[in-house]
Amino acid sequence: MKATIVDLRYRMNDVLKALARNEDVSILYHGKLKGVIRARSECKKTKITDHPFFNMRGSAEPVEQRMSRLRGGRYRDL
Repeated sequence: MKATIVDLRYRMNDVLKALARNEDVSILYHGKLKGVIRARSECKKTKITDHPFFNMRGSAEPVEQRMSRLRGGRYRDL
């Protein structure tokens, strides 16, 4: 889709619909290409089981103690 600066101001809904259809939107200013807005690619979905803290309760160290060790204290580096 090609859109002018005026289109961005008054027809933003059409521009957003074009982005929803995964179209690139070329921005024109005085008939010259100034930039391109690209549709965002989908984020990679990760499983919760791949996260390092999944099933942390099964470890020997209590969750609260491990979290406080990871967060550190106010005077940790002194």
